[in-house]
Amino acid sequence: MSKTIPIFKTDEEAETFIDTADLSEYDLSGFKPAGFEFEAKDAQINMRLPESLLRAVRETAKERGIPYQRFIRQTLEHAVARKRQAT
Repeated sequence: MSKTIPIFKTDEEAETFIDTADLSEYDLSGFKPAGFEFEAKDAQINMRLPESLLRAVRETAKERGIPYQRFIRQTLEHAVARKRQAT
């Protein structure tokens, strides 16, 4: 039977747990992958969109559990990567 991950009050408690626990003994099925962005965001754009498109973007981002501006950035990154792969 799988153990439940404890709730930690501090980062130090979490670090100690990770350093000492055998994670194969725990139920991790409820965990979701987390993405990290390391590249600096030093440029900014301003664009006008139809309200219906912005609403759809926000709804889609919410379903994915991310901020809508991150969703827009990821969508642009994906489109650029696909174009680069095609050439």
